[in-house]
Amino acid sequence: MSFSSMSKQQVLDAGDGAGEEVMELIPGLPEEVAEKCLLHLPFLYHRLFRTVSSTWNRFLTDAPANPLLFPPAAAGPGAGTAATGSVSFSLPFLFALAFDPVSRRLQCQALDPFSRRWLLLPPVPGGGAAAGSFAVVGLPRRGEIYVIGGVEEGGSDKAVTSVAVYSAARNGWEEAASMRTPRGYMAAGEVGGRVVVAGEDGEAEVFDPEARRWYPAAPRRGAAVARYDAAAAGGKLYVTEGWAWPFERAPRGAVYDAAADSWCEMARGMREGWTGSCAVAGGRMYIVAEYGEWRLKRYDDARDEWRMVAGSGVPPDVRRPHVVAGEVREVAGGRRRIYVVGAGLDVAVGTVSAAASASATAAAPGVHGVEEEVVEWEVVKGPAEFAGLAPCNAQVLYA
Repeated sequence: MSFSSMSKQQVLDAGDGAGEEVMELIPGLPEEVAEKCLLHLPFLYHRLFRTVSSTWNRFLTDAPANPLLFPPAAAGPGAGTAATGSVSFSLPFLFALAFDPVSRRLQCQALDPFSRRWLLLPPVPGGGAAAGSFAVVGLPRRGEIYVIGGVEEGGSDKAVTSVAVYSAARNGWEEAASMRTPRGYMAAGEVGGRVVVAGEDGEAEVFDPEARRWYPAAPRRGAAVARYDAAAAGGKLYVTEGWAWPFERAPRGAVYDAAADSWCEMARGMREGWTGSCAVAGGRMYIVAEYGEWRLKRYDDARDEWRMVAGSGVPPDVRRPHVVAGEVREVAGGRRRIYVVGAGLDVAVGTVSAAASASATAAAPGVHGVEEEVVEWEVVKGPAEFAGLAPCNAQVLYA
C-alpha cells in the first residue's frame, strides 16, 4: 500500500493533523515513484526535509513506525524467509563504532549503502569505558543504537550503569535511563523490540524503549558464562563463551526466551560449532569463522549444526580486528546481506543467496530439503583518514 493510496481517513488516523487535506508527495509523479524518490533522501537531513510540506512531514515522521503502513515482522533463527514490509520505507545504513588510537575516543560513522560514502556522525558522549567492556545494541526498525554500561578506564574495574542512545531521526545522542545494576563485559541484544542485557553472573534486565525504563529479567542459573559472542534472533538471545585454550572442555552457552522470560542451555551443536562472530541476516544466524580463510557458516536449527556457505572467505583486503552485522530483512530475490568491518573501516559486503543447485537438491529423493547457499563478496575501502580506526561494533539501522 502506498502512502497516498490509503483512504483519507486512514491517513488522518496515521498522523496528528486531523482534518488536513492530503496532498501529493511530489505533484505530477505517481505516488509509488514519489515514495522511491523520498527513500533516497539522506537521513541526516530528514529534519530539514520535514519542513517542505505537511505531507512530507507526515510521511517522513509517521510512516516508518506506523503499523498500518508497515506492519512489524518476526523471524526465527532458522527461518527460511523473513517477513517483509516492516521496514519498507527506510534504507539500511551500516553504522560502525570504532576507537581512535590517538585520542582513545569512541567514534561512530555511517556508510551510505548506495553512494558507498561514509557519513561522519556526532561523537559518542562519555567515552570513558574501557574498550570491549561496554555493550552496543541496535534497534533497526526504530533507527536507534544503545551504548550500554562498561568498565571505567584506568584499571579501576568499576562498572557503570550509564546508557547513551543515538537516534537516526534526530542524528544525535542523548542519555537514556541507566541500568538497574552496574555492568561490564555483558552480553546484549535486541529481542522483540527491547534491549536485553545479561552479565556473566547470570543476572539480566530488559529495557523497554517505549516506556524508557529497565525491568528485571529472570536470572540464569548455573555456572558463569563468560561473554565471547552473542546474537539475538527469533525472540531469543543466544550467549556463548566460545572455545578457550587448552580446549579441555566444551564451551558453555545459554539462551534467553523473552516470551517465557526464562533461560535454557544452548544446544550442543550450536555452542560447539560457534567459532566466530555472529550476524543475523534475514532471520538466519551466520558466523564468520575466526580461523583459516574466515569462511561463512550458517546455523541449521533442525540439524543443530553450522553448515558451511559456499564461496570464498572474507576477502584478505579486510584486516583484523573485524566486527560483523547483518540486515534483518531479506534483500531483492530472497538474498541476505552481511557486513564485515575491518581495520580502517574497510568493509566486506557479503550477499548470500541460494546456490544454483539448491532447487534441484531440495527436490531430489532421499535429501531432507536442506537449502545450500553461496556468498559473494564486495569490498568497500575506507577513506584514508580512517586508516588508524579499530572497529569495536557494527549495527545496521533502517534510517
